Amino acid sequence: MLMLLFVSYVYHSVSGGTQSDTRTNLDSIKSVIYSNAKATVTLDSTALKELVKLSSSGSSKPTPNVGFSVFVGAKALTVGQGQTIKYDGILTNDGNGYDDRTGVFVCPVAGTYMFVVDTFTAEGSVAIKVNKQTVARAYKGYVKHKPWIQISRTLIVKLKRGDHVKVDNTDNGVTLQMQGNAYSSFTGTLLY
Repeated sequence: MLMLLFVSYVYHSVSGGTQSDTRTNLDSIKSVIYSNAKATVTLDSTALKELVKLSSSGSSKPTPNVGFSVFVGAKALTVGQGQTIKYDGILTNDGNGYDDRTGVFVCPVAGTYMFVVDTFTAEGSVAIKVNKQTVARAYKGYVKHKPWIQISRTLIVKLKRGDHVKVDNTDNGVTLQMQGNAYSSFTGTLLY
């Protein structure tokens, strides 16, 4: 009964105080609950609703975990003009936005995202596209002895839920040869 009176006292003092007092009183309520975890405490529904409301107020909405990192696996990959690169190795796929069957990331949560594309190739051009619109490109021109080189792009874009992001071979008439063994990759993450 003493516990019920104390919780009722804290509840009534919280409902009439300042925000600072509210936080202090909320901490008091929490300590009573945690300190007496084995005791039985009875709260009426109004006090319980206020306790839940107070414990959730002031806390920011958690950012969902959305991010992926995929790469070209053990074999080299040949991609024809206009084709989407299908990265077959998956390091992470939090939020399940990346589909390795299509090579497309479908945005599960609206927000600002960062994407990084790395391509290890002898010649070719790739485009990062959001809903069919090219938002960035990376290019490696022809060299007589065709030395392989790493090309990379990093970009930050705002996406809506359901937006599609992919990497395409955009070089006219050139088949893109991408080195495997995790040299070529596509990564994206929700920033905020």
